[in-house]
Amino acid sequence: MLVPITRQKFEQLIPLVATASQYKYYWGKFPDILQRLLISVVSASIAVIVKTVLGSKFDSILFLLGLIGSFYWLWGPVFWASICNIKCRRYKYSGFFQGRILDWWITDELMGQQETVNNQGELVIVENREKRINLEVGDETGFSTQVQAPLRVAYKAIAIGQKVEMLVMSNHTDLSRIEGISELFIPSRELWVNDYPYMRRDIFMEMSHHLRESPEMQTAKHRWHKRRSRD
Repeated sequence: MLVPITRQKFEQLIPLVATASQYKYYWGKFPDILQRLLISVVSASIAVIVKTVLGSKFDSILFLLGLIGSFYWLWGPVFWASICNIKCRRYKYSGFFQGRILDWWITDELMGQQETVNNQGELVIVENREKRINLEVGDETGFSTQVQAPLRVAYKAIAIGQKVEMLVMSNHTDLSRIEGISELFIPSRELWVNDYPYMRRDIFMEMSHHLRESPEMQTAKHRWHKRRSRD
């Protein structure tokens, strides 16, 4: 079942500025931190070189730019997470989706390649692969979509038929064409399936509890169980 939600609620669910979990996501691993540190060092060095060339004429501006650049390692995750949020907030309409897991499978995805040199001096391409879980979810109307996320031990609890909830996004008033989806929530297991944590989960769970008890949801549940019994 798909229930439209207000723009105000949508903007509460997906904030403009990065949340703590979003900051943590973009903080990344050691190579990501090292890359940001290098950018910070280069930015500060460029500011010093330009100041040396131009003299004291633009001291205050160059100091400010150098200061901002030197702390990129710290504020970079906020920037990139906020950019991701802004892209989502460009969608004009959104809705609360409740359906079921129709199928799931595991894939081995190529995430990137890295060139290195072995002990014999030969160029070797190292593939960075990651196991990911894929879920097909749908409802009684025939709507279905797929969600993919890095594989985790907790996902062993996932099974076909489990109820799922998520936020869907569209530029169509009637949500007839879904163009974006959030992470997936499995209420029975209190389990989130996601790569990037798009939403304020506390607000989503509060909304979920309210809608779950609504008459429309109860009717949808009855139709689903009736259809499953026929199948």
